[in-house]
Amino acid sequence: MWSVMTNKVIGGILAAFWLVLSANYLGDLLIPPSATAEKSAPQSALKAEIKMAAKPAKEAAPKEAQNLGALLASADVGKGKKIAKKCIACHTFDKGGKNKVGPNLYNIIGADRAGVAKFKYSDAIKKLGGKWDYEDLDHFLAKPKKFLPKTKMAFAGLKKASDRAAVIQFMRSFADTPAPAPN
Repeated sequence: MWSVMTNKVIGGILAAFWLVLSANYLGDLLIPPSATAEKSAPQSALKAEIKMAAKPAKEAAPKEAQNLGALLASADVGKGKKIAKKCIACHTFDKGGKNKVGPNLYNIIGADRAGVAKFKYSDAIKKLGGKWDYEDLDHFLAKPKKFLPKTKMAFAGLKKASDRAAVIQFMRSFADTPAPAPN
């Protein structure tokens, strides 16, 4: 059974909690949070201008056509190995490796899409047909759901073209005879 003291402690905690919430609510009503951001020091306005000036440069970079052959030539297999640690959760790369959630990716470049034996592919990739080339892998690794909307692959993708090129070079190293790189 609770004592009178326990009731006082619980009542005090609830009263303090209510007081803090009320003060926060009234403070937001009296001085809206967006108004404090607008009236802050001139340095924050300068930072905002710098950010706005930097945005067009960032947006222009993806629009430029990047030569995949040049990216692959300068790609670091070691970096690709580090990035591909994300892939190992669902894929294997070894010759004769087992399928996991995703298919084994040994000798994938130049191989038939949906061509790994004993792996149940989505209908979308079966219908796509064809062979995996460097450009398709680059697009697929960028955004799998955009390249193939009904793919089972849950991976969101790699934003940086240099990261994709490194992973592709890493995957290329897992082949008896690696496919020739594009120019």
